Amino acid sequence: MALENFTIAEDTADLIPFIKDAIKASEDGFKIFASPWTAPPWMKTNNDWVGGELDPKYYDTWALFFSKYVDAYKAEGIDIWGFTVENEPLGNGNNWESMHYTPKQMTDFVVNHLGPQLEKDGKGNLKILGYDQNRSHLKEWVDEMYRDETSRKYFDGTAVHWYDSTFEIYPEELQYAHDIAPDKYLIETEGCIDAEVPVWNDDDWYWRKEATDWGYTWAKEENKHLHPKYSPAYRYARDIIGCMNNWVDGWVDWNMVLDKQGGPNWFKNWCIAPVIVDPDADEVYFTPLYYVMSHFSKYVRPGAKRIAHSSDDKELQSTAVLNPDNSIAVIVFNPTKVEKMFDVKLGDFSKQISISPQALQTIIINQ
Repeated sequence: MALENFTIAEDTADLIPFIKDAIKASEDGFKIFASPWTAPPWMKTNNDWVGGELDPKYYDTWALFFSKYVDAYKAEGIDIWGFTVENEPLGNGNNWESMHYTPKQMTDFVVNHLGPQLEKDGKGNLKILGYDQNRSHLKEWVDEMYRDETSRKYFDGTAVHWYDSTFEIYPEELQYAHDIAPDKYLIETEGCIDAEVPVWNDDDWYWRKEATDWGYTWAKEENKHLHPKYSPAYRYARDIIGCMNNWVDGWVDWNMVLDKQGGPNWFKNWCIAPVIVDPDADEVYFTPLYYVMSHFSKYVRPGAKRIAHSSDDKELQSTAVLNPDNSIAVIVFNPTKVEKMFDVKLGDFSKQISISPQALQTIIINQ
């Protein structure tokens, strides 16, 4: 229970070298948050990797695990910015490694064990993100997470996923989460084109309405309407814009790079990533999803503030931010099959711009 044999040896062959390579390649640096899928089986009520709950007698031990993890990565030269307490605490189909929490159980764990442990170990600056699953259940979680001043002290924000629907943003839930804790983070910590094997070197496919997600086959009949066929490029663009316009501070893809099969994945839960590689041929395919994300990651800089904007054309989707260098980035998405003309106006500035059919466009205004 003292975790005297704690080790991250399993990470030294792949995760740690990947992270170090990324650090070397990055000009601006980046923040790393870690997400456990489960505690070891011996800490759980069902003594299994899948399902079950954290046994209350091991709450202190599991909190210590987080602290030791940070120290071990620090020793490798890698700083951890924060955590989500648990990946998908509502469960994930009894297939993958998982551990269940109710909102109260997670909040009690953070308030009485994880938060105090990190404080005691001089790690009070680490960010703790609660929940970490689909947006439709946000209200019940943030009500509990921010139930009093003590819980507000330890939670730095809320993490959400997008798998409830291929097109529903859940703006009411996101607005509610913001209103109840306007000074806390709201971060989309996982999204991907799931239940699909990557399509190789065919840009056009990513704009066609042919992809399906897990719910197209597996969702309950009353929820099927939330899982129609969709265009992957549309889904990324409209979801990121919708999130930004509803108080979300960051958007993370589940996988940045996968192979041609959509793995590696031990459960064969194949997915599509922005970058696909063929390791045998030593080839790389930057899919349209990569360029969709680039409109946001390249032009919306860390520390940017979303600013108010309005549009008379309801078919165009847009968002706007003020960057730290005082430039304004306006991102416009045209999902229609016709060219659109629009005027960008800011004070005395006005410029007419065209956007092609099915296009994403970023406009930079240097003030």
